[in-house]
Amino acid sequence: MVVIAALLFFSFSNAQSSEKSKSILDQANQEYEKSEGIKLVFTMNTIDADGTKYEPQPITAFVKGNKFKLNLPYATTWFDGKTQWVLLNDANEVNISTPSTDELSIISPLALLNMYKSGYLLIEPVNKTINGQEVVEIEMTPTDKSQDLKTISIAINKKTNIVAEVKFTLKNGLRNKLTISEFNINENYPNDLFTFNKINHPKVEVIDLR
Repeated sequence: MVVIAALLFFSFSNAQSSEKSKSILDQANQEYEKSEGIKLVFTMNTIDADGTKYEPQPITAFVKGNKFKLNLPYATTWFDGKTQWVLLNDANEVNISTPSTDELSIISPLALLNMYKSGYLLIEPVNKTINGQEVVEIEMTPTDKSQDLKTISIAINKKTNIVAEVKFTLKNGLRNKLTISEFNINENYPNDLFTFNKINHPKVEVIDLR
């Protein structure tokens, strides 16, 4: 995923960052960290540098601690804390791997909830209205200027402290926007939700890349 690829961690100093922005993000993140299960439903819209608009991608993420499951139109990903399975719908195959920390930071929804903590300069928050919601928007720029990412902005609902929208801009001009329609932090998921079960996919070819 192009959008999740922007969620990388780097060394970070809060000295030049907005403490107000950090406090807002800390408050929002506290509830997520205490949760036994999070369901995140959003639509990803991508616009190329030349203005080309790509088909919106609906995505559903299920998160429990460091475990997650991602449902996309073309693939499903499971991660149980150690092993990752990626089921490619068109190829009718599932790839098994043991992702590195860097690889996880690219695809894990948890990175979306924690990315502000490391590697970003936080700008002062701005009050806005997005899709009828009163939000506070916080823009972040990576401290590592060699990265492809140019800016990230997170909009948080003032009343609920729930993320309403995330926008990414890359140096090549590619823009991505995640519009969040559901963010429930009160789910309770069984651990087997985050594991690929061959019984449920008997005709799928299994490719072990470990």
